[in-house]
Amino acid sequence: MKIKRKTKNAWKYAALLAIILAAVLAGISLLANTEWSVPVSVERTGPAISQEVLDYRPLVEKYAEEYGISEYTNVLLGVMMQESSGRGNDPMQSSESHCGERGCIDDPEQSIKQGVYYFSQTLADADGDLKLAIQAYNFGRGFIDYVEEQSGSYTQEAAINFSQEMFASVDNPEEYRCPRDGAEEIGACYGDIYYVDSVMAYKEVLLSD
Repeated sequence: MKIKRKTKNAWKYAALLAIILAAVLAGISLLANTEWSVPVSVERTGPAISQEVLDYRPLVEKYAEEYGISEYTNVLLGVMMQESSGRGNDPMQSSESHCGERGCIDDPEQSIKQGVYYFSQTLADADGDLKLAIQAYNFGRGFIDYVEEQSGSYTQEAAINFSQEMFASVDNPEEYRCPRDGAEEIGACYGDIYYVDSVMAYKEVLLSD
């Protein structure tokens, strides 16, 4: 009698194990055929735009529309980012174009109005050559005349040559600092010879947002 009871129990255990194994295999099959949504970390490339600059967008748009250059709003924000990162009372660093010297503008809105106006003038003088207009914002509108006499359109070489010539002619070179690595070695410390590259990079970031 004991042998028969053990045999009966063995069949019960075998049947239970078969059920468990079938359930496990079914679970594995389900997992294998399930599409999982895995979070993907996207790393933003390019230079960062400060919150201060982004906060000034409405004012830049306002004056860009007033001066008929609304399509260049992101360029203007890129200019501001390169000039000051949106900080200070003259975020467009437009005092010199307004009064001929630094520090005469101490109101951000006036700075933006003047900066947008001045850029609209460089753009008109450059006959729509955007890179020439951008570099002229940094060098001054005399750079446009220089380019027209040389190549006729903006080139990096023209920017370097202009900077070198202007730096060589200043009375006190020590008043100028070279904002770029390598500029001092080639005597191109007047303005920022890679200004266009920086502004255009900021513009691309703003367009991607």
